[in-house]
Amino acid sequence: MDNRLIIRISKTSMAFAVADPTAENQTLYEPFLTKSGISTAANLREAFRSADLLNRGYQRALLVVDTPTLLVPLQELDEDALTTLYHHTFTGYETCAIHHQVLPNLNAVVAFAVNRDLQLVVADHFADVRLAHVMQPIWAHMVNRSYIGTRRKLYAYFHDKRFDVFAFDKNRFRFSNRFDATTVNDAAYHLLHVWKTLGMDPKEDELHLAYAVSQPPTADEQSQRQLTLDMLHRYVAKAYTINPTAELNRARITQVKGLPFDLMLAIQKN
Repeated sequence: MDNRLIIRISKTSMAFAVADPTAENQTLYEPFLTKSGISTAANLREAFRSADLLNRGYQRALLVVDTPTLLVPLQELDEDALTTLYHHTFTGYETCAIHHQVLPNLNAVVAFAVNRDLQLVVADHFADVRLAHVMQPIWAHMVNRSYIGTRRKLYAYFHDKRFDVFAFDKNRFRFSNRFDATTVNDAAYHLLHVWKTLGMDPKEDELHLAYAVSQPPTADEQSQRQLTLDMLHRYVAKAYTINPTAELNRARITQVKGLPFDLMLAIQKN
């Protein structure tokens, strides 16, 4: 079992995935239903007792988390001060370990928090553990996408009951922030506020929305996405929803039911 198992953890969900050329669509994916009354680390311990993918003998793991991100220009990185800077920026993560990853295509470093107990649980079961943030494969994919055409682009990725909004200026971040996705109205308000703040052209510049799950979307999900687009089209002429199947040239991985878009990209990269 040489493939690296991906363990994706957010505040509201937990799932496992791995590339497997012998599997249907060449990918195995297993969501795990968490219990709200216990910690994330305790939920993962429970998962090790019952989840199929966690008990197949994989020796390498990639722990992917969804905590707030702090972006720092690469040339301004001070590793000794990064933890202090993170805790000054975000509260509630004082007991977490702060990790960082270099984003070479964006000349930036992303810092994020990882629960120490959660990290220990993973380390107890795998000989080789790497860490990453949910947004890393999304950023890497979208910055390459931003070079297509000449118009400026704003991106939003909806996942785990929130959405990240970001834009690039060539190979650097121009903007990045995160908002709760409670209602369609709230989402449209925040997106249009960022659009206006960046001074983007309502007739020529582009707004692209991507969603973590599901593919294909349910009727209710499709209705909500269309409603969001309809509201945005009142002010932005070129607003689009990214279809993972078309985006990834009908790759077989896009047919895995429920697999988040960020995991599709992470598995393809690995």
